[in-house]
Amino acid sequence: MHPADSHDLIHVHGARENNLKDVSVAIPKRRLTVFTGVSGSGKSSLVFGTIAAESQRLINETYSTFVQGFMPSLDRPDTDLMEGLTTAIIVDQERMGANSRSTVGTATDANAMLRIVFSRLGRPSAGPSFHYSFNLPAGACPRCEGLGRATEIDLDELFDRTKSLREGALTIPGYNVDGWQVRIYTESGFLDPDKPIRDYTEQELADFLHKDQCKVKVGDMNLTYEGLVPRVRKSFLQKDKDALQPHLRTFVERAVTFAACPECHGTRLNQAALESRIDGINIAEACAMQISDLAQWVRKLADPAVAPLLKTLQQTLDSFVEIGLGYLSLDRPSGSLSGGEAQRTKMIRHLGSSLTDVSYIFDEPTIGLHPHDIQRMNDLLLRLRDKGNTVLVVEHKPETIRIADHVVDLGPGAGGSGGTICFEGTVDALRASDTLTGRHLDDRARLKETTRKPTGTLPIRGADRHNLRNVDVDIPLGVLVVVTGVAGSGKSSLIHGSIPKNAGVVSVDQTAIRGSRRSNPATYTGLLDPIRAAFAKANGVKPGLFSANSSGACPNCNGNGVIYTDLAIMAGVATICEECGGKRFQAEVLEYQLGGKNISEVLAMSVADADVFFAAGEAKTRAAHAILSRMSDVGLGYLTLGQPLTTLSGGERQRLKLAIRMAEKGGTYVLDEPTTGLHLADVEQLLGLLDRLVDDGKSVIVIEHHQAVMAHADWIIDLGPGAGHDGGSVVFEGTPAELIVDRSTLTGQHLADYVGAAAR
Repeated sequence: MHPADSHDLIHVHGARENNLKDVSVAIPKRRLTVFTGVSGSGKSSLVFGTIAAESQRLINETYSTFVQGFMPSLDRPDTDLMEGLTTAIIVDQERMGANSRSTVGTATDANAMLRIVFSRLGRPSAGPSFHYSFNLPAGACPRCEGLGRATEIDLDELFDRTKSLREGALTIPGYNVDGWQVRIYTESGFLDPDKPIRDYTEQELADFLHKDQCKVKVGDMNLTYEGLVPRVRKSFLQKDKDALQPHLRTFVERAVTFAACPECHGTRLNQAALESRIDGINIAEACAMQISDLAQWVRKLADPAVAPLLKTLQQTLDSFVEIGLGYLSLDRPSGSLSGGEAQRTKMIRHLGSSLTDVSYIFDEPTIGLHPHDIQRMNDLLLRLRDKGNTVLVVEHKPETIRIADHVVDLGPGAGGSGGTICFEGTVDALRASDTLTGRHLDDRARLKETTRKPTGTLPIRGADRHNLRNVDVDIPLGVLVVVTGVAGSGKSSLIHGSIPKNAGVVSVDQTAIRGSRRSNPATYTGLLDPIRAAFAKANGVKPGLFSANSSGACPNCNGNGVIYTDLAIMAGVATICEECGGKRFQAEVLEYQLGGKNISEVLAMSVADADVFFAAGEAKTRAAHAILSRMSDVGLGYLTLGQPLTTLSGGERQRLKLAIRMAEKGGTYVLDEPTTGLHLADVEQLLGLLDRLVDDGKSVIVIEHHQAVMAHADWIIDLGPGAGHDGGSVVFEGTPAELIVDRSTLTGQHLADYVGAAAR
C-alpha cells in the first residue's frame, strides 16, 4: 500500500468548542457521514465550529500575510489536535445577503453568461455585456439606478388632512406642535397655520410639500425651510433603516411604499438594453421566465460563436431544475429566498465542479423540502460523494440519515447535558443502539382518532400573489390547519401574502434575528428586565448595575467578557478578560446576590434551571417565570440565559421568536416550518405545544413538510400540483384521513406511505 493511501480518516482529538466535552472522533474520507442528535447537542459545534473552521483557517494561512489582511480573521478551534483535514466547502443555511441589487441570476453567474449571450446575439445590440447589467451605469435604468422600484411616501401617514398645523396635523414622530420641526412651517409665512390641510390652495400645498430650500425667520432665528416630502426623505429615508430607533423604523415601514419604477416598469434596465432581443425576447423577459422554461428557451439557441458559453449556461439552468429550484426566476431577489432555497442555490456552483477530494459540509439540506424532493436531494449528496468527495451532513430527517455510510450521534441531551459522542457506526447499528436517535429513527406518527370541529372560517378570495392562480379558500378557525405542498407550490404566498396582518394574527417566520454578540436570550426576550429588577429590589441598588451593557459592566472588557485584539494583518484573537474572568461584571456587582446567586451565576443557568429558581423562594418573580415557561414550552430549556445569539442555530432562533410572540394576545398563530432543526424526539413536544395553543382557543396555521405534523392536523390544505407555474392551486382540502384515502396528490401519496409504515 502506498503511504499516500493511508490518510483516509479525519481525526479530531479533544474538541472543546461550545459544549463539546473533550470529543475525539474519526471520520472516514470519501464517504457520506451524517451527524445526528437533539438540538443543542453539539453537532454544529463539531462540524462547523471545529472541523470546517480549522480547515478554513489552515487554507487562509497558506496565503501571504498581505492577502490575509483582506480576509476575515479566524480563531483556532479549542482542540488538542486535528489530522487529515481536507479543503472544506461549506453550504450552509445562512440567508443570502438582502442587498437589493442581488438576484438569483447575479448570485449564480447565470446573469453574467446570459448578458454575454445577448451582447453577441441580441438585435439591435446594446453593446458589450456590461451594457446589459442593471448593476452598472451603462445598463441601468437612469430613473431608479437599476433597483427596479421607486419609493413613494404615503402622505396620509405624514399628516391628518382634517386638521390645521396648530391643531397637530403632523403625525411624524418628533414633530410636536410647539417644537422647531413644526414651528418652521407654522411661522414661515407660506402657510395659514389655522387652516385644515385639505383646504390648502394649490400653491400652499406645493409650498407645504415640495418647496425648495430657502431661508425664513422664525422668532429671532434664521432657519432653513424645506418642503415636508424632501425633509422626510433626508431625515428618515436616507439613513439605514435598521439603525433607526424602533418607533422611527415602524414609522418608515408604515409611511414608505415601494412601487415599480415608472420608466423601466421594474425591469431595472435602460431602454437600449430592453430593445435588444433574441427571437423576440429581451434580457429582462428572459430573466423573468421560470428557470425551467428559460432552460428550454436556451436549448433552442444555436450559434457557433457562443456554443461553449451556451453549453455552460444550459448546465447551470439544468442544475436549478435538477435540484428542485426550477420554479424560481433569475430576477428573483436573493434576499427573498428561504434558508433552504438559499442553501440549494449555493449548491448549484458545486454540482458541475471538477474538484474532487474536498469536504462538502451541509447544514440540514432537507429544510424546506417536501418528502417528494428529499429523494432528489439525497441523490445529489450521493453524487458528490461518488465523485470522490467527503460529504458531512448535519441532519434530523430519517430519510437522509438512512443513506449515510457512517453516522456520528451526539448527545445524550442538549446544552450542558450534551457534547459527547453517543454512537459511531452504520445506520443499522444506530437503529439497534439505545441512543435517543436510534430509538426514534423509525418513529411514525399515527392519525388522530378524532379531529376538532372548526369554530368559524377565515375566507381568502382571489389570491394571486406570485404563482397563485386566483385562489379561493376558507381556512378553518379554532383548529390545527397544516398547509402542505412541494417547495414553490405557493404555500407561503397564500398564507403570508393573503392573511391580513391585523392585531389578531401572530406570524412567526424564519427571518433572521437582529442582534450583536452582546445579545443573548435574556436580553432578546426581555427576561433580563425582571431579573435586574429582582436583584435591585433585593439589594437596594439601581437595576442598571445588573446589566453588562450599562453601569455594572466590567470596565476592562466593556461587559463583553472577552478582549478582542486586532492583530492587523494577522488573525484577530479573543481572550478571556483577566479582570472579570469572563463574567462581564464589575467585582462589586458580583457581591450582590438573589436567592444565593449573583447575576453572572444566574446568566450561566439553563432556561430549565432558571425556571425552577425564579418560581420559588426569595427569587420568585412572576414575570421571569412566565417568559422562562414559554421558552421551555418551545423546546429551549437547555439554552443558557447568557449564551450569545450569534451561536444559536436557525431552528433555535425561530423557536426563541415563537416564545416571545406567544405572549401576544393573538387569536391566530401562523408558523412557518416550526420543525426546522428539531430532532425526531422533539417533534412530539412541538405537537403538544400546538395542541395546547388550539385547546386555549387559538387558531393555528402551520406551513409544514414534516409528515408527523401533517398526520396530527385537524385540516390539511394542499397546494400544487407542482412548483412555480405548475403550482399555485389548491389541490386538496380536508382531514388527513381523507387525504390518504384520496391519494391523488404527491402529499397524499407520501403521507399514505408514512402512516402505512406506522401501522405496520
